[in-house]
Amino acid sequence: MRPDILNPLFAEVTALKGVGPALAKPLERLKIARVVDVAFHLPTGWIDRFVRDELMQADVGRTIAIPLTPREHRVSRGRGPTRVQATDAHGNYVSLVYFGGSSGYVKKLLPIGEARLVSGRLEQYGQELQIIHPDLGEPGESFREREAIYPLSEGLTSRRLGALATQAVERAPELPEWIEPGLKSTREWPAWREALARVHTDPADAKARERLAYDEVFANQLAMALVRQDTRRRKGRALVGDGRLRDLLKLPYSLTGAQARTVAEIEGDMAQASPMLRLLQGDVGSGKTLVATLALLIAVEAGAQGAMLAPTEILARQHYETLRKTLTGLLVNVAVLTGRDKGRVREATLMGLADGSIDILVGTHAIFQEAVRYRDLGLVVVDEQHRFGVAQRMLLQEKGRSPHLLAMTATPIPRTLTLAQYGEMDVSRLDEMPPGREPIETRVISEDRLDEVVNALGRHLADGGQAYWVCPLVEESEKSDLAAAEMRAEALRQRFGDRVGLVHGRMKPIEKDAVMAEFSAGRLGVLVATTVIEVGVDVPNARLIVIEHADRFGLAQLHQLRGRVGRGGGKSVCLLIRGNAMSETTRARLALMRESNDGFRIAEEDLRLRGAGDMLGTRQSGEAAFRLATPEMIHDLMQCAQDDARLLIDRDGGLEGPRGQAARIALYLFDRDSGVALLRSG
Repeated sequence: MRPDILNPLFAEVTALKGVGPALAKPLERLKIARVVDVAFHLPTGWIDRFVRDELMQADVGRTIAIPLTPREHRVSRGRGPTRVQATDAHGNYVSLVYFGGSSGYVKKLLPIGEARLVSGRLEQYGQELQIIHPDLGEPGESFREREAIYPLSEGLTSRRLGALATQAVERAPELPEWIEPGLKSTREWPAWREALARVHTDPADAKARERLAYDEVFANQLAMALVRQDTRRRKGRALVGDGRLRDLLKLPYSLTGAQARTVAEIEGDMAQASPMLRLLQGDVGSGKTLVATLALLIAVEAGAQGAMLAPTEILARQHYETLRKTLTGLLVNVAVLTGRDKGRVREATLMGLADGSIDILVGTHAIFQEAVRYRDLGLVVVDEQHRFGVAQRMLLQEKGRSPHLLAMTATPIPRTLTLAQYGEMDVSRLDEMPPGREPIETRVISEDRLDEVVNALGRHLADGGQAYWVCPLVEESEKSDLAAAEMRAEALRQRFGDRVGLVHGRMKPIEKDAVMAEFSAGRLGVLVATTVIEVGVDVPNARLIVIEHADRFGLAQLHQLRGRVGRGGGKSVCLLIRGNAMSETTRARLALMRESNDGFRIAEEDLRLRGAGDMLGTRQSGEAAFRLATPEMIHDLMQCAQDDARLLIDRDGGLEGPRGQAARIALYLFDRDSGVALLRSG
């Protein structure tokens, strides 16, 4: 149960004055549904206003706030702007310029002779001063000298969000302190509510921002420590394989040193009575699936069942086919279960799981639905771990006697962020590639040479090859000049006919699967796609990938996309098509892609270059783990938060002591209350 003291913050956003259905829609686009979401929607910058009573040439280029009186309305012919000639208290003139609005609206807004408080950027236009689309103060209202700038959605302004934030802070209660007193004093941090108020009033307040970021990182680390503590005390069982199935595997190559080390770590974990909780990180092509296969065989050798959970139907069926081929000749029964499976097929699978005749099940989230019963589930492998939270893992725990858990991610993550996102887990890294895998040649090409790229694609297809062509958007937008996937597919069909297929995120799963099957079978030569192919597509004959507008992607996402090729024999090429206007950061990003195939190096550089941007591309996958803490803050505060969480558990009585009661509130406040739920269930 959430503590009652937090109820005012967890009310629906419509509890705030002025938020009706019309305003709720743009707020929803910003993922603001509760009052606390408004409070935690922090400013990203600010405007410094200079309060004046006289217009001055020295203020050109500055944002000023000044009382003005309209003297004349000048309406342009056609589509020209409406100009309002206004004077300050000293008789100096300025033009207030409005584009696009009706002149009648402007006249009503600024009646002749009625003084108004006006704010905006003062500019020089020829011989006169002007302010374009100024903000107008209400009677008796004054502008803040420093006004916060917020991330916005259409239909919202920063001033409107700032007013909502003021209401949200007013509803925020004074909360008991969860930070260790000595640490709070040393860091000179304000109390939680004071920090929240200060950051909305003065977005440049570094101490207030740092305090809020620390709270979020601390709550995250404490939740992970509680999950780990719960896992360690659960009574699982040791699974010790005898090697009989693994010895029968006919692998075309030996394990790499990293694979052998990781398998030994997993085998050691599974031999313990407490459940394994291990994260397997591996770059594209490093052999994670083989490690997972060996772990599943250990479970089967020990008389238990294994399950592999994948985020998408495409990836689940691909894993199923890979396992089936790898285990050919072994007496191991592998089945697949996704939301698409119905009727007799589904019933047969459910019966096989219940009676134990199915040894390994591969599937999507359907594999932990209530109707799915296992005879003896001993190991769960979760692929693309960042798509599954603690709640889903708890559901899986209920399917067996606290089964062992191996989570995998193909996104190489900097060590600091690994601790932030997976701090409750032991971590294994596959940091070397299997022998014989050639590095992918990466070239950066200007969009001016697009015709040359299409000609090169034609030669590649003529030689029997296949290719991906990646576009960032599904359809053309008036606000964007990006090449749309549908338009690109149509343009390529005019050249290559029906050998061109298209997949994007808005297609139904069955339609997407059908196109992918055509491409996998070689009946399509080119697959035009959005980033839905970022994870889990494996077509060895596809040795060319073209990524259009590569300068709009993050490094980690580019690396994941590049990993769709280079999966068969022979040389593979990645062509990054860039725009002509690039920042130095973008140039550095693309240069690194050209130089390196090392995903872990790329991830570290991505963090350095992108800073507080979408870290590691995980936000494109639908999950942003932190709202208040930037990657740099996580890096700076992580060790401190870990130590404080351990101190709370080991010295201060956990969640039952006085500080622990306050920390319990923090867990609910930052939506990390799964740790509290685990304690209750235990």
